[in-house]
Amino acid sequence: MSDRRLTPMNDRVVRADWPDPAPGRARVEGAAAQVVVPLVDLCRAPNGARDRQLLLGDGLRVLERRAGWAFVQADKDGYVGYVPDGALGTASTPTHWVSAPATHIYPAPDFKQAERMMLSLGARLTVIGDSERFFETPQGFVPRDHLRKLADWDSDPVAVAARLLGTPYLWGGNSRSGIDCSGLVQAAMLACGVDCAGDSDMQEDGLGHEVTDGSGYRYGDLLFWKGHVGLVAGDTLLHANAGFMSTVHEPLEAAIRRIRDQGDGEVTRHRRV
Repeated sequence: MSDRRLTPMNDRVVRADWPDPAPGRARVEGAAAQVVVPLVDLCRAPNGARDRQLLLGDGLRVLERRAGWAFVQADKDGYVGYVPDGALGTASTPTHWVSAPATHIYPAPDFKQAERMMLSLGARLTVIGDSERFFETPQGFVPRDHLRKLADWDSDPVAVAARLLGTPYLWGGNSRSGIDCSGLVQAAMLACGVDCAGDSDMQEDGLGHEVTDGSGYRYGDLLFWKGHVGLVAGDTLLHANAGFMSTVHEPLEAAIRRIRDQGDGEVTRHRRV
C-alpha cells in the first residue's frame, strides 16, 4: 500500500510518471514553482490539518490548482499536500541558504530599518548583489553572516540542531518559530547536505545505517521511538519534544527513562549517519 504522504495523487489528478494510478484521474506533468512567503503549512487537505511546513525558496511541483489551493509535491523530500495558492510563485534558482537560526530581510542595507520578514534556518534565497554587511535579494537585504552558498554545507548535524535550542515545540513544525522532532532532524541533515525525509518513521527507515553491534551510542547517532526521534549529543539527547514543549538538551539516560515511563516504550531503532 502506498504512503499517501509521498503519493502524488488526489481524487482528480496523478503525476504523469506515477505507476498504476487508480482509474478516473488525469495524468499531469505539473509545473515547477517555489514558496514565496517566509513559512507556509503543507496541509493534508484544503483547510485541513498541517502535516509539515515549507520555507521561503523551497521548490515544489504543482499538480493541481483548485479553489485557492495548490496540490503540490515538495522537491526536498517528496512530501505531498496542499498549500494556499498565494504562497507560491515562479520557480527560480536559489543561490544561498539561511545558516543562522533565523534572520530578517530589510528594505535597505541598514539594520535600523523596519524588517520586512523573518526567515528561518534553511530558507533559500537568490543573491543579486552584495555590500560590506548585507546581501541583496529580490525580497530585500539580508545580513551577509546569515547566508551561505548552496552546497557550502555544514558538517555537524548536532551543531546545526543546537542552533535551534529553545525553539518552541510545534507539531509538524519546520522553523525557528516552532519545530517538532522530525523537523529538527530534517533541518539539521539538510543543512549538512544529507537527504532527509520529513517524518520520523521515514527517517527511521532511510537515514544512515542501523547500529546493531552493541558499540553504544556515539555523538551524532539518531535514536528512534514510535513517533519520536532525537540526536545523541554526548551524554544528552538533543530533541524537540512535547515533554518540555521546546527544543532541549536532556540527559540521555534520563530521556530514555522518561520516554519509556510516559508510555512510549523503549528505543526502537539506533542509526548512524
